Amino acid sequence: MENKHPLLLEIEKGESKNLEFKVQLPTSKEWVKSIISFANSAGGKLVIGVSDNRTLIGLQHFDLFELMDKISSTMHELVAPTLLPNIYIENINGIELLVIEVQRGALLPYYLKSKGKELGCYQRIGATNRVVSQAQVIELERQRNHISFDSLINYEVDLSTLDLTPLQQRFAAHGKPLTPEKLLSLKLVKNDNNTLYPTHGLLILLGFYEHVEIKCSRFKGNTMSIFLDKKEYTGDLFQQIENAELFIKNHLHLRAEVLGLQRTDTFEIPFPAIREALLNAVMHRDYSNFGRDIKIGIYDDIVNIVSPGGLPHGLTMHDALKGRSEIRNTVIARVFKELDLVEQWGSGIQRIKEYCTKANTGLPVFSESGDFIDWEFPRKTHQSNEVLAINDGISDGINDGINDGINDGINDGINDGINHQTAIPKNIQPLLTCIKQAPSLSTKVFAKKLDLGTATVERHIKWLKDHNVIKRIGSKKDGYWQVLNNEK
Repeated sequence: MENKHPLLLEIEKGESKNLEFKVQLPTSKEWVKSIISFANSAGGKLVIGVSDNRTLIGLQHFDLFELMDKISSTMHELVAPTLLPNIYIENINGIELLVIEVQRGALLPYYLKSKGKELGCYQRIGATNRVVSQAQVIELERQRNHISFDSLINYEVDLSTLDLTPLQQRFAAHGKPLTPEKLLSLKLVKNDNNTLYPTHGLLILLGFYEHVEIKCSRFKGNTMSIFLDKKEYTGDLFQQIENAELFIKNHLHLRAEVLGLQRTDTFEIPFPAIREALLNAVMHRDYSNFGRDIKIGIYDDIVNIVSPGGLPHGLTMHDALKGRSEIRNTVIARVFKELDLVEQWGSGIQRIKEYCTKANTGLPVFSESGDFIDWEFPRKTHQSNEVLAINDGISDGINDGINDGINDGINDGINDGINHQTAIPKNIQPLLTCIKQAPSLSTKVFAKKLDLGTATVERHIKWLKDHNVIKRIGSKKDGYWQVLNNEK
């Protein structure tokens, strides 16, 4: 089989955090925002000569060398600090494409000179370029200087007012007394002008901030329409983790195995894998954004763990899956390592997959959705909503139709079940409306229009397909969604 060009393989996957297409170089200089976004994020490529539907058009009618000079001069004129992308020509099956490639920059943040750092700074979120907030500009400046948010002093909090007992007890349980010297060496406190101040890391570990929280929910079915259980856990991070683990365990099925005289109960999803994902979410989330928290959703078909903040410091999904590690929260990570909550840096994703492979439960899906990290663990012991709906309807119909005959009751039940299964939950209705208006749009475009994560849109599409509300006509690349006539 003929090997495809590496760039063609990237193009066939579509636009992403690291890739964008243009048929030709826009005259509006909008393309410069993409280069700035790549430089402030994980690097990337802007490929000129490719249409939105991933068709290679080429640039046969352009003087490519003149175009390359124009790009270089435009970058020098519009962007600060100086950014030098790699500009080159790729020939794929006789079609010439122009590639503007930039690595993650060393002089963060990069911005449009005309708008200044406050208004002209952009980052790559998913396949879009977004203006960076003032808080994010500050975070980029910290990254340039290799300073983590959790290592900074909070001068507004008096150290003497803090109860360090939860942290002291955790260290004592590991035979490691939490002395003043230890607090300093772990950067939980810092000395400034002969006064000890707490760092953000210490305050995060103690659960001092409101956004340091884990929200857990058990939903009925495969959507967020109906809550069956809901808890919000605050306090020190270690107690939050334990409470979240207990919540998940309470809503997972147990499977009993008898070997000889011993009975062993195991969860439908290997719990070490879930615990590893939860620890990673707590350790690597973005704590500098005070408006977001960790969310755990348990559905009939999956267990979902979502943490705020994409992959840190220019890490790509490919890098993460290969085991490369970048530490966003150095203080918290150091404490977790000290308390044996971390085995080896960069090994978590691989261990999670190994746990699930060994247990034969299906591999979890790890993704970066917008500015969030998303884990989805498939549940092995659930019935589909469609089956449950029909069964419920049959039961109701039989009970209602006993006096009129079992056969009529069963028919009524089947109809009730089918009607029940096609009632569209409120949170999925906006997506169905979008599909009716533009059935050929991609999942990523739907996600952008609805301001939802790609994984959420994919889950909603699955629900609509499973309930025979929509069906796919044609291929994934060139097809469209057909809305059937049995939705309520």
